[in-house]
Amino acid sequence: MSSVKEEIATVDVQGSPMEVFLFTPEGDGPKPGIVLAQHIPLGHTGLENDEFTLTSARRFAQHGYVVAVPFIFHWWPKSESMDMKKAASRDDWMVLDMQAAFDVLLAQQSVDPNNIAMVGHCWGGRVAWLAACHIKEFKALAIFYGGNVKKGLGEGSVAPIELVGNISCPVIGFFGNDDTNPSPRDVDEYSAALSKAGIAHEFHQYDGAGHAFQNFPAPERYHEGASEDAWSKVISFLDERLKQS
Repeated sequence: MSSVKEEIATVDVQGSPMEVFLFTPEGDGPKPGIVLAQHIPLGHTGLENDEFTLTSARRFAQHGYVVAVPFIFHWWPKSESMDMKKAASRDDWMVLDMQAAFDVLLAQQSVDPNNIAMVGHCWGGRVAWLAACHIKEFKALAIFYGGNVKKGLGEGSVAPIELVGNISCPVIGFFGNDDTNPSPRDVDEYSAALSKAGIAHEFHQYDGAGHAFQNFPAPERYHEGASEDAWSKVISFLDERLKQS
């Protein structure tokens, strides 16, 4: 595996400074890119304390991707409770955050601007789906157990599942069959919506795995077999779509 350069950029999003953690593998470019939307770990404050998301970003980077991880809760003080942040989150803000992270990647000379994917886990899985409905330039979308796709967040927002026809790239999804949000029935509805919109997709579901089955810092949730299988599949999916041109 290659070594990875790590740095933090700060960008302005409607007057609010947002940190974007950037992971760049060694070697000549241009390289494909990933915008990685974070999950919500227990005791969450800032991205610098989010072991799972940072480790995931490094792992993608070690496979040859330049990864941008925006801190999507910059709208509130880091000391504010996560319950409040979740309740006050808005889809329009999330889209702005993902666009800003996408623009950070575009500004990197090491990045191939024509081969950038959107990836997210848990809360970030929903954010990833939403972002792909608004940012047409993504060449692939990977969702890990993203719940609440069937409802909008914020006044006047539309549920991401209703925007599915705007997605312009192939999709891969990973879900635990013991999960309740999204449940297997929800996953079936996700798949049906993508099929109706004519969007190529492949979903992988794991018996014995629940929500956040890749989240190794939470042993009660982590399912090593499902996690490693999902890692293998998502890397193959991204490599095929972002490294062949």
